[in-house]
Amino acid sequence: MSKVLIADDHPVFRRALGDIVGQLLPSTGLVLVEAADRRQLFEIVENDDVDLILLDLCMPGMTGLPELVAIRNIAPATPVVIISAIDDTTIVNQAINCGAAGFIPKSSSMEGLAAALKQVLDGGVYVPGSDEAREKRGPAEADALTPRQLAVLGLLSAGKSNKEIARALSISDLTVKVHITTIFRKLGVATRTQAIVAFQRERVQVSNN
Repeated sequence: MSKVLIADDHPVFRRALGDIVGQLLPSTGLVLVEAADRRQLFEIVENDDVDLILLDLCMPGMTGLPELVAIRNIAPATPVVIISAIDDTTIVNQAINCGAAGFIPKSSSMEGLAAALKQVLDGGVYVPGSDEAREKRGPAEADALTPRQLAVLGLLSAGKSNKEIARALSISDLTVKVHITTIFRKLGVATRTQAIVAFQRERVQVSNN
């Protein structure tokens, strides 16, 4: 089962995002949960396991990036994609540096939102206005991987597909994708091959979390 949290204070936009997620992911076993303000957001993040968070930084009660940092501390393995009316370059870069898996402007068309979200689900990091639409971080900035992320990376290095990794670890395909997204971000890489090279060079640090 894959669970996606959509956190936005506009019901119509939440439904639109839900429709996009439903088109990109298998509907079988897909669960969408919603939050309309800061209290609901953290109630879910602190008490439920979700595979992906789509987050508006400007919901009632929110101050912005501090909530993103708090979410990353509570659920470090869960990718958070910012979907916001704010598209200031400084804020975008700060969000990525705070651990966001992507920053998608609300001004994007539905097709643009879908394409950007698909890129994140495919293991990329979407940044508006970039030719490659991803932010690359150097290996020196890589964070430590959790044991589960290391297990995913090891199976990836062995040539396993997402479905094979999911079966081996008894997790969903979406959970594998979000782990790979986090691994790419932590290692500062953009492709599976680069991640495997990093693994084989023993550049990977392991966290006990």
